Amino acid sequence: MRSTAAQELDELAFLSAQSMTNLKVSEHFQVIKLLGEGSYGKVMLVVHRKRGTPMALKFFPRQSTSLSSFLREYNLSLSYCTHPSLTRALGIFFSTPSSYVFAQQAGLYGDLYNVIVSEVGVDEECVQRVMSQLSGAVTHLHSLGFVHRDIKPENIFLCDSSCRWVKLGDFGLARAIGSTVRAVWYESPFCTPEVEPAKEAEKRVEKMQCEDTKEEVEDIWITVEPSIDSWALGILIYCLLTGCFPWEESTHDDCGYRRYKEWFDHEAEKEKIRHIEWEGDEDTDSDTVMQKKQRDNPPPSQFGGLTPLVMTLFKELLHPEPKHRGSPEEILSYLGGPWLKATEREEKKKAVEAEKEARKIREGGGVEEELVREGRRER
Repeated sequence: MRSTAAQELDELAFLSAQSMTNLKVSEHFQVIKLLGEGSYGKVMLVVHRKRGTPMALKFFPRQSTSLSSFLREYNLSLSYCTHPSLTRALGIFFSTPSSYVFAQQAGLYGDLYNVIVSEVGVDEECVQRVMSQLSGAVTHLHSLGFVHRDIKPENIFLCDSSCRWVKLGDFGLARAIGSTVRAVWYESPFCTPEVEPAKEAEKRVEKMQCEDTKEEVEDIWITVEPSIDSWALGILIYCLLTGCFPWEESTHDDCGYRRYKEWFDHEAEKEKIRHIEWEGDEDTDSDTVMQKKQRDNPPPSQFGGLTPLVMTLFKELLHPEPKHRGSPEEILSYLGGPWLKATEREEKKKAVEAEKEARKIREGGGVEEELVREGRRER
């Protein structure tokens, strides 16, 4: 049974098809430059000749794009992307002899991929600022009944050079929650572990092609759930903090993911024991608990520079079982505390210095009070 969100979107697409017009781009827009391109087509920065406003035109080749998929993405962006950190269509859509086109808000400062320094990442304050915005944007999209399914740095656009305002875009793979899609495996950490069976099916097909044998391999189908986006947000956080990926692919063939899975399983086994150990100790703060956890079961080497706080967040977002994966909204609970050990050390150093300064003031104040008392006695 199709969801209400999917039905509403299809109805909007059907209605907009009735008013599709043919336009010549150069007559209505002044083309400034290419903003980006990919398998979907290309995005051009333009200025509307009558309005004088800058905008982005997204071009979809008619040869490889169905009208229905074009209209679905356009209407999703126009009618549902009302959050300030979601890229919204501008109500302009048309066709040319070679493309379907719609206008959207322009990210004039490129995308998030361009600001990530390889093997370094991005300033932690910036990381938390970006993730706060994306948490809200993705939560909003989920509340309306849709899953993005393609969250990655290249699809997060910058409205300023300091990442104080970012927008998640490219809704070509977005689908309604509860809809069924064919599982497609691809070699990337953003690909969720529940799609691994599709990799095995792909291997069987390749083997049959090599052996020139014919055997029907059934497609593997999965249900679209918000947990897909949660996984991608977890990988994105790691990528922003380190400038690397935690593993090449989320399968048991990958040694980096296998080490993480082993650590995760060990954590799960000890969780109940730890809960009993710490349940009765009301004087123990949460930071101490998390540090003890890391001593008992240190994370894999690729997580070496990260704090217990963010490792707890990773356990939520990067849960191997999709039904137990945390929601994007949970990211908000982890903002404010240090995610990098270097930041944690710096904060502790500042705290120690502040305490020393406070002690000096207190001690100085005590001396002054004593002098005042002595002066009163002399009088």
